[in-house]
Amino acid sequence: MDPIMHPEIGPIVRLLLKHPREAWLGREPIRRQWRELNYTEEPDFGKACAEYDALAGILGKYAGQVRFLPEDGRTGLDSIYVRDAACEAPRGLVIGRMGKALRRGETDAVRDFCLEAGWPIAGEIREPGTLEGGDLVWLDAKTAAVGHGYRTNAAGIRQFRTIVAADGCEVIEVPLPHWDGPGDVLHLMSMLSPVDAKKLLVYSRLLAVPFRNRLLDMGFELLEVPDEEYATMATNVLALAPGICLALAGNPRTARLMEKAGVEVLTYEGTEISAKGAGGPTCLTRPTRSER
Repeated sequence: MDPIMHPEIGPIVRLLLKHPREAWLGREPIRRQWRELNYTEEPDFGKACAEYDALAGILGKYAGQVRFLPEDGRTGLDSIYVRDAACEAPRGLVIGRMGKALRRGETDAVRDFCLEAGWPIAGEIREPGTLEGGDLVWLDAKTAAVGHGYRTNAAGIRQFRTIVAADGCEVIEVPLPHWDGPGDVLHLMSMLSPVDAKKLLVYSRLLAVPFRNRLLDMGFELLEVPDEEYATMATNVLALAPGICLALAGNPRTARLMEKAGVEVLTYEGTEISAKGAGGPTCLTRPTRSER
C-alpha cells in the first residue's frame, strides 16, 4: 500500500489542536479540575503554554492546514487532548462519545467546529455507544483496530463498524486489559502507534495474543518499547509523514529503536502538557490525512 494514502502515517492535510490558553483558561480552572481529571500533579500554566507553542511550531511544518479549537464552556482541561473527540474515516470525521463522563462536552465542541469550518462529518456515535479517538488505529486504508475497554464499548464499536462498512473497511475489535482500572487512561494507542509503512511501535506485554499474532500475519514489523520507558509514554508516537515521527522527549532507547528501523524521530518537551495529564503527541492532535 502506498504510505501516502495511509490514514495514520500519510502527510497531514488538516490538523486540529487546542491550546492550553483556550482549554485551561488560566491557573484558577487548573486548580479546580486537575485532581478530578486524574492529573498526576497540578500543571504550571505558563510552562504549559511555552511547551505547547514549541510543539505547535514543529507540527506546523508538517501540516497543510492547522486550526485551533476556541474556548468553550462545555469543556475542561482534558480538551487539550483533541484526538479523543473524533476519529478519521474515509468520508470524514466520526464524532465520538466519551467514555469519560467529565469529557462529554468535548464532542459537542468538535462537532460544532466541523460544521462551521466545513470539515466533513461521516457519522456520530450515539448513546449507549462510547468511542474515544485514542482507541482507534488504522492499520491500513481499509483496516481499523479499535480497543474495547473502559473508554470505548461494544456499542460504540458496532456503530463505527456500520459507518465505515459502506467504504469496504474492516474493523478489528481489540480487548484491552484492566490495567489500573476504569479511573486510569488506557487507550489502544497507549500500547501501539504506527510509525511507517508496515512498522508499528508496540508494548507487546499489553497486547492480546490473537491481535498481536494478527499483526504479524499482516506483515507488520513490531518495534518493542522497553519496559522502563513504557510508563513515560514511549509507545505514544505521532507520525508526521511516512518515516518521520514526533515523540515525547525522555525516551532515548525507544528513539534509537525507531532510528535503527529507519524512522526519523523528532522530540518535544511535554512535562506539563503530556506527562501530568498522561497524553502524548497522538492525544494532543487530531490530524486528518484525506483530502475530503
